[in-house]
Amino acid sequence: MKTVIQRVSQASVTIEGEKVANINNGLLVLVGIINEDTQEDIQWLTKKIVNLRIFNDTNGVMNTSVKDIDGDIIVVSQFTLQASTKKGNRPSYIKAAKPDIAIPLYESFITHIENELGKKVQTGRFGADMKVELLNDGPVTILIDSKDKV
Repeated sequence: MKTVIQRVSQASVTIEGEKVANINNGLLVLVGIINEDTQEDIQWLTKKIVNLRIFNDTNGVMNTSVKDIDGDIIVVSQFTLQASTKKGNRPSYIKAAKPDIAIPLYESFITHIENELGKKVQTGRFGADMKVELLNDGPVTILIDSKDKV
């Protein structure tokens, strides 16, 4: 499971002209799922994301988490994170999980994030054509792949 975590001052997701998610201070989390991803990947990633110390403390040092600052999170599925660009110029998405595998894992990921954060998170809609807007704060962008945890 690959994720892109962006510290944001604001972020939103719009689908067919309707704003379905909108936050201020917090994280925008893009997640790409492969067939081999498991509940273990989800548990490890969600703990890591919610406790990632990438927000400034009172001394201006990145030393607090989204949970510490009572920030919000938007989670957006993004199969293109699993793109392979080894051959040619057209990315291959062969490694990205199909919806029958990806949707239950995506929903579990959301539930685990909510449990770790202690509140509801906002989301995009799996498989939809989404317009994601953000104001990256810092900028701070962190890439985490659950397959690189060892």
